Amino acid sequence: MAGCAKRCKQGLVKFVLSLHKLITGTLKKDKIDDDFEMSIVCHRPEGLDKLEAQSNFSKRELQVLYRGFKNECPSGVVNEDTFKQIYAQFFPHGDASSYAHYLFDAFDSAHSGSIKFEDFVMALSILLRGSVREKLTWTFNLYDINRDGYINKEEMTDIVRAIYDMMGKYTYPALKTDTPKQHVDAFFQKMDKNRDGVVTLDEFILSCQEDENIMRSLQLFENVI
Repeated sequence: MAGCAKRCKQGLVKFVLSLHKLITGTLKKDKIDDDFEMSIVCHRPEGLDKLEAQSNFSKRELQVLYRGFKNECPSGVVNEDTFKQIYAQFFPHGDASSYAHYLFDAFDSAHSGSIKFEDFVMALSILLRGSVREKLTWTFNLYDINRDGYINKEEMTDIVRAIYDMMGKYTYPALKTDTPKQHVDAFFQKMDKNRDGVVTLDEFILSCQEDENIMRSLQLFENVI
């Protein structure tokens, strides 16, 4: 379980850090009036004052994030195919499409089929600046594929297999064919407190808070921006 969680977290950290490098690189661009920039894209984000109130970012940070987002996504939205192409660049030795699909759904909180700037900001706000409970809730929703409020073994098996596919055949140490089942069983042994076959949000948060490795891994997101 620890190895699986570590690989999952490393992938997400790598993705967020890459986003950060991409975004901060846009600071070298010539300054352009923000209102003019927002007027020429297909999707115009909500006012920065509103996003500042809803997120854990300052207005200046939001301006930086917006310029980076617009630079890579001129239309103002990212569809799933584009998201998968971006994510695949970070895992050249594996197939990241399945995990990217689940991650896309987590970013696409409105389930609109696309990620808007607001979706991007709110997800990063939680991952980088959110409370422990907010970060764990976001992660729980990533694993709760059918959004019924529970994580079942089928969902966790799909997530674990997606992580293994993403890491690829060059993963060290080499992964055995029965490893996914072992990780899923270990996950439920640890998280399913009342042994009813599913993991609730409260069980998930409690179990994670009891695990020092998981709590330390959450700190990897701090101070990225």
